[in-house]
Amino acid sequence: MYDYIKGSVTRVTPEYIVIEQQGIGWQLYTPNPFAFQVNKEQIKVFTHLHVREDAHHLFAFKTLEQRELFRKLIQVSGIGPKGALAILASGNPSQVISAIEHEDEKFLVKFPGVGKKTARQMILDLKGKLDSLLEEIELPSAENELPLFGVNPNKHELEEALLALAALGYSERELTKIRLQLDKDERLKTTEDYMKEALKLLLKQQ
Repeated sequence: MYDYIKGSVTRVTPEYIVIEQQGIGWQLYTPNPFAFQVNKEQIKVFTHLHVREDAHHLFAFKTLEQRELFRKLIQVSGIGPKGALAILASGNPSQVISAIEHEDEKFLVKFPGVGKKTARQMILDLKGKLDSLLEEIELPSAENELPLFGVNPNKHELEEALLALAALGYSERELTKIRLQLDKDERLKTTEDYMKEALKLLLKQQ
């Protein structure tokens, strides 16, 4: 129904962004809201409308390939839009596709809401059907900032990142395990930095 929206980002939250287009503010759920910045510059995002009995939700992606992978993921029994966003938020869809192609259930079950049964279903439903996306998908992110030295002053950015991860479905227990590592990492400055590093740590956990 809606292929894309072009407008300016007026709000960024841990769960969604708002893009204003011709006086209308569109609430858009996206894998990593902090990959966007509030400014007047016009951007274009590709959308997917998800209809439930109690709500209509719009999801936004920076590329067509991201959206197509999202659409394939939500066709798998046991994976809803929230789970698909968490998988895309990992920042490395090619690794996800590779895990499906190589039947690596151990990797797939690291994502929120993905158990052994769902991981097996992902492999059964998607193996051999994602080759066209493997080389094309890239999740853009904010540019890395210069490292900081000394005491980390970016508590607000860290908390924003943890809220965004919680919104994706990661548990408080999982986030508590990595909080101290993130807090001590002097390389991290922006919310996007924290998101990227946190997702790497989460996917390394057994």
